[in-house]
Amino acid sequence: MSALNKTRIRLVLVDDSEVVRTGLRTLLGSENSLELVGEAGSVAAAVTACARLKPDVVVLDIRLPDGTGFEACRQILRLLPDTRVLVLTSVVDETLVDEAIRAGAHGYLLKEIDRRGLLQAILDVAAGKSILDPAVTSRVIQLVRDGSGATRSALAILSAQERKVLALISEGRTNKEVGVALGLAEKTVKNYLSNVFEKLHVSRRSQAAVMFARESRGSSQPPRPPETP
Repeated sequence: MSALNKTRIRLVLVDDSEVVRTGLRTLLGSENSLELVGEAGSVAAAVTACARLKPDVVVLDIRLPDGTGFEACRQILRLLPDTRVLVLTSVVDETLVDEAIRAGAHGYLLKEIDRRGLLQAILDVAAGKSILDPAVTSRVIQLVRDGSGATRSALAILSAQERKVLALISEGRTNKEVGVALGLAEKTVKNYLSNVFEKLHVSRRSQAAVMFARESRGSSQPPRPPETP
């Protein structure tokens, strides 16, 4: 990602509350690794600001006065596909998590997170990782335990090697890190991921990672460690 080649990550804050935006500026404004280049309080303002400022990461709330953060996310990524979007909200709802991922978001955090956790999440998302708040993950897992078996049957069509790649991706590792762990070329990892996306009918690694989390953590059996290729 382009942010890794810069000394600072260009960040845009999107929230309808000026108080929240002020708090985020206070929390993050002194960080040497970040450059707060802009902010917005609506979908329209967010899309306009991002088109002009071309941020590396957008920290985005779901509830906005002229639409939803999901709409903003789709429009921003349509204009800037390399930009990373981190949802920061007070809402814990598995359906909203699913919608955020379908919109292309690369992370989903709750506003109760502390400063250090938020900063690390921004850095991780900028580095190409996918982030889910532990409380959010717990809700998704509970949904699976309450009766959804569709995800498990969907993952059953993956090959052993594809599952190993997906297991490492779900831990937030980059393609390069997966390649090192499995002794594969980075291009080979990309090819495996393309196959995974096609089989699972998803378009982003964050979507595939959530599907894997639903199966492996929702099962009473612990996931098997990746085998040596």
